[in-house]
Amino acid sequence: MPTGQILKELSRYKIGTFAYIIHRHSLLRPDKEAYVYGEQRLTYAEFNAKVNSLVHALQELGVKKGDAIGILSWNCLDYAIVYGAAMKGGYVLSRFNPRLQAEELDYLINYSEVTTLFVGPELVAVTESLRSHITGVKNFISLEERAPDMICIQELLDSSPTEEPDVQMEEDDGFFIIYTSGTTGVPRGAVYSHREAWDDTRTYVINLSIQSDDRHIQVSPMFHIAGDTILRSILYVGGCNIITKFFDPEATLQLVQDEKATHVAIVPTHLVAMLAVPDVKKYDVGSLKYIWYGGSPMPLEVLKKGLATFGSVFGQGYGMSESGPAICHLPKEEHDVLGRPEERILSSVGQPDIGVQARIVDDQGKDVNAGEMGEIIARSKHNMLEYWKKPEDTSSTIVDGWLHTGDIGCYDENGYIYIVDRKKDMIITGGENVFPREVEEILYRHPNIHEAAVIGIPDPYWVEKVHAIVCLKQGASCTAEELIALCKKNLAGYKAPKSVEFMDSLPKNAAGKVMKRELRGKYWADSGRTI
Repeated sequence: MPTGQILKELSRYKIGTFAYIIHRHSLLRPDKEAYVYGEQRLTYAEFNAKVNSLVHALQELGVKKGDAIGILSWNCLDYAIVYGAAMKGGYVLSRFNPRLQAEELDYLINYSEVTTLFVGPELVAVTESLRSHITGVKNFISLEERAPDMICIQELLDSSPTEEPDVQMEEDDGFFIIYTSGTTGVPRGAVYSHREAWDDTRTYVINLSIQSDDRHIQVSPMFHIAGDTILRSILYVGGCNIITKFFDPEATLQLVQDEKATHVAIVPTHLVAMLAVPDVKKYDVGSLKYIWYGGSPMPLEVLKKGLATFGSVFGQGYGMSESGPAICHLPKEEHDVLGRPEERILSSVGQPDIGVQARIVDDQGKDVNAGEMGEIIARSKHNMLEYWKKPEDTSSTIVDGWLHTGDIGCYDENGYIYIVDRKKDMIITGGENVFPREVEEILYRHPNIHEAAVIGIPDPYWVEKVHAIVCLKQGASCTAEELIALCKKNLAGYKAPKSVEFMDSLPKNAAGKVMKRELRGKYWADSGRTI
């Protein structure tokens, strides 16, 4: 860059692209810490240089702008560098869930049409087992360490130039594909360009009041839309992302204390785990501005315990892989309502975000009145463009510009939206509709319950009956009869569980969501029913 030409150099990349964001921070705050991962720390100048090197290396391997590249890894610093290379090299990044089985990965990698695959050390073996099936992949690149028959990313970074690559991004260029969690069947890829990601990112920057001096603990997986959007939002303003490979409740609290973190984004199961940490209040978490939660419904009793333990730092976001994800949010200011009449809004997901229109409609697509239940639909500039190579699924999910979420909810006179449950999770027992979430809320009132999930299982008389699966706190005990009685005391009789199952832990996906499809599987396996 010529001396004195910084303003001209700031104009290299087009506004509305994330190439512009990375380049901008490398010029205006080159010594600012961008990423922390264990003992590794990268400034924005260092991050930009590594990203540039990777783009040059990929170009040498024949990877061109617009090509699909994939990554199969847990969170790590190299993951962020690969994401940055997609931003500046014009590649469409597909991120694969490391918890998927080989057969599922086989399908997804071929479905995505990636030609280059970055692989974390824990996923080398499964990748090797798939080599003969994923023949479209020409370049296998290992992350964090060397692996047999793979190119090591560090060697590429060390041997490639660091100057800006000769690539220009447009707002409508493909950016990434986020895959649905697969809890309802075969995952589908939600496609985004820089334009949608940019709009969604700015929404979250506003929602979480993110500033350039903020520091975020990245516990959410980076392949998930929730982990992705908070990572992007911190990057957007030039803050610092502190990456953790796996969520550990004690380690997270320690990191908040040691790194003076301001933000952490979690799912409800993470909060349950943190509240169970012995002497949880010994950690100094006074630097926290926001504990942002979402991903699945937060039990009200758990949230109340969180507020009592960590203070008024909780905020909620509601969205999904197809929505960018921003649809609604409930800011932390509106969480400070315990013991007041407006406490009821803590059971809501808040009001629609700026730039988002949300409605609730019946099965005929007609708007319902306040207090009536229907499906939540949303429209914004950051909804996905489409499902990758699935036009029929796209047309049934996005109708006249409105994304049909599959979530059942209602709204109040002030526009607060209350999610009752997933449409697919609704239980029909004896002709009556039961939404599992309201039963789970009651179960969480029992002092010995650690986690709870409610599903419908086959029954010869009721056709489907309410079945509770619970995990007890360590060393605690209770009986099925106690839990059923608790529910009958607080709910209509038909909503109370007719059976209770005790488990040590509930199956969860990498984003921390309870896999109800897996819980239902053993009961419905021979029924022919789609679960």
